[in-house]
Amino acid sequence: MRVGLMLPQTADAAGIPTLAARAEELGFDLVACGEHVLFGSPTSNAFVTLAAAAAATTRVRLVSAVTLLPLYPPVLAAKMAATLDRVSGGRFELGIGVGGENPVEFAASGVPVRERGRRTDAALDTLRAYLAGETVDVDGEPTRLDPLPTGSVPIWVGGRSEAAMRRAGRAGEVWMPYLCSPDRVARGLRLANDVAAEQGRPPVTGGLLAWSALAPSRAEARTLAVGTLERIYGQDMDRIVDACVPHGTARDVVARFGEYAQAGAERILFAPLCAEGGHAAAIEEVGAALASL
Repeated sequence: MRVGLMLPQTADAAGIPTLAARAEELGFDLVACGEHVLFGSPTSNAFVTLAAAAAATTRVRLVSAVTLLPLYPPVLAAKMAATLDRVSGGRFELGIGVGGENPVEFAASGVPVRERGRRTDAALDTLRAYLAGETVDVDGEPTRLDPLPTGSVPIWVGGRSEAAMRRAGRAGEVWMPYLCSPDRVARGLRLANDVAAEQGRPPVTGGLLAWSALAPSRAEARTLAVGTLERIYGQDMDRIVDACVPHGTARDVVARFGEYAQAGAERILFAPLCAEGGHAAAIEEVGAALASL
């Protein structure tokens, strides 16, 4: 099991290098960042945030979790990924997703939200070709990416739908759902690997974006998780939290990570849900719990 830290979305990204460096010191294997163009709350760009993290670290892998691929021309996404890979010394892993939670950001970007799945599938093919150094035809002109990444850039496919599972099997190295039970992770990974086998591709490994609530007791952590996730997603989270959100003390949360790992989620991104002002302490506590394993 490799555990990473989801960097917080914040209006002030100046603290990202210090936080990424501390995550590395605590033994986290990865640092990750998501993105939106517009979301109604402070949200950064994953490529830029991870470039700041890369400059402050030497070991941790850097994961965009996730890049909203349908909002990018695929050649631009490939250029950004290759550049960040080279800046970080080959430590970048590209997580992609279709988005859609906030349709206005698609309208603002000139992309029909209903086409996001189709656009993502088409972009993945082009993106992989560019990153592999292949020639891509553009209006009859052969084009190639230059410079290329230092090696292969693993692609994580985010999402918990069947379409995301199949997309991961067809074009990804890692399938990364969120708000899933361990059982659903196991079932989704089987489907992704069935598709990979049909395509003659290597097996897909499992990941998880793990919203996790920390508090002195499981009851307090559960209340925190329900309230926070309901504000984020705008839906009832009461039953989802029990099945899909690690919560309790740091040891409780890390123990739950182990259950996901047994189900096939080899890479877990710890996304802290904690009381105001408790983010730094939560990272320290989980880091200590991981170190004691």
